[in-house]
Amino acid sequence: MNDVRIFFEASEEFLLRNIQKLNGVVGLYFISTVDTKIQYPFKQARLIYIGMSERKTNSIGSRLTEHFEGQSGNLGITNYKKVNPLQFTYINFEMLRNIWDYRIEDLESYFINDFVKNYGVYPICNNKTGFEILKNTVPVNLQIDWAYFD
Repeated sequence: MNDVRIFFEASEEFLLRNIQKLNGVVGLYFISTVDTKIQYPFKQARLIYIGMSERKTNSIGSRLTEHFEGQSGNLGITNYKKVNPLQFTYINFEMLRNIWDYRIEDLESYFINDFVKNYGVYPICNNKTGFEILKNTVPVNLQIDWAYFD
């Protein structure tokens, strides 16, 4: 099994001007507070949401815009945004094509399940649970830098 370390790009302020450059980009995105830590069962973290865009027409830019404008239906993100400055980072799915042979939905589940393993529950604003990807038999072990959100 291959071990691959996953590091996050520098976060940007959760503002439309920063989001729009991601129109057409497919991948995972991560929304976090700037300085407020959420008490999860195993430890604290600033991460509140893990999301994905599965195609260019529903890109990271459009998904983040929906969250920013409150059109996604995710009240958690909307309400955190009202009282806390938020930021986001993302992973372009194209950058992982050489190590990940599965669907982006499976990659999102891998990340969500790994977050649960490290923090004890799903990110506070994720309304769905991660499903078991391919019965957990992927030939790669992604070592995700969750400390980035601590």
